[in-house]
Amino acid sequence: MITIKKILVPVDFSDNAEHVMEYALSIAQQFKAGILLCFVAQLYTDYSDFFIPQMPIVAIEDEIDKAAKERMHRFVEAYNNEIKIEECVLIGNVAHEIINLATKRNVDLIVMGTHGFQGLEKILFGSVAEKVVKMAPCPVLTVKPKKGAA
Repeated sequence: MITIKKILVPVDFSDNAEHVMEYALSIAQQFKAGILLCFVAQLYTDYSDFFIPQMPIVAIEDEIDKAAKERMHRFVEAYNNEIKIEECVLIGNVAHEIINLATKRNVDLIVMGTHGFQGLEKILFGSVAEKVVKMAPCPVLTVKPKKGAA
């Protein structure tokens, strides 16, 4: 029998994040598992060839970290239920950080969206979900956006 105790749910706060969270909560409830909810801010240096920053990189990353933690906390507050949700905010290469976190924390399942914010980031870095599916140390459930969503 398959045992799922820890579910990693990477979110990007796009419209699809709530839909992904519904799947994760449903699975967590069935297995009495905990959720590790994670947001990974793209590493600032990945964009450094595009412009010259007006402030030090460390200050920008600190601001991103602070804003992401506040948004993560508001996102989690919307899910007031009996399932334990642990919050995590990281800065780095999104796919690699998700994979590393899953490995370090012995995650049993990753539940993530197939689409999030797109545009320039999609063109430059490819599909995060595709990279995670290929390299994850555990099964990955990918969730398509609801019909009519981006």
